[in-house]
Amino acid sequence: MANKLHNPSTIAPPARNLYAHGVEAAKNSRHLYVAGQVGVRPDGTVPESLEEQTEQMMENIRAILASAGMDFADIVKFNAYCMSAADIITYAGIRNRHFAGVQTATTAVVVSGLANPAWKVEADVIAARQD
Repeated sequence: MANKLHNPSTIAPPARNLYAHGVEAAKNSRHLYVAGQVGVRPDGTVPESLEEQTEQMMENIRAILASAGMDFADIVKFNAYCMSAADIITYAGIRNRHFAGVQTATTAVVVSGLANPAWKVEADVIAARQD
């Protein structure tokens, strides 16, 4: 059984059908809990723009998933932390491209700051895969 989406007809549907209200991990799945990832390049540098940081953050998440034999389709929960509501729109456009139609439970939150003032976006992930 693959991960199962839960979008009950008794509540408003997910906006533009880009995420799911709930995702149930398949029975006997392996779970991967990914700590907050930011747009830091492998050499430790931080891109200046939100777009570049978001792209790098997504690549960092992709690399962690791959190390566990997973990909974006295995993500059941994606939490993002942005510095403004406008930043959520930019981040979400990039996220949606990386997810390429995969729906996951998603939350985006506006925060007043991240651990490093140079960081503009952060995300943590829970993934589950049944082998």
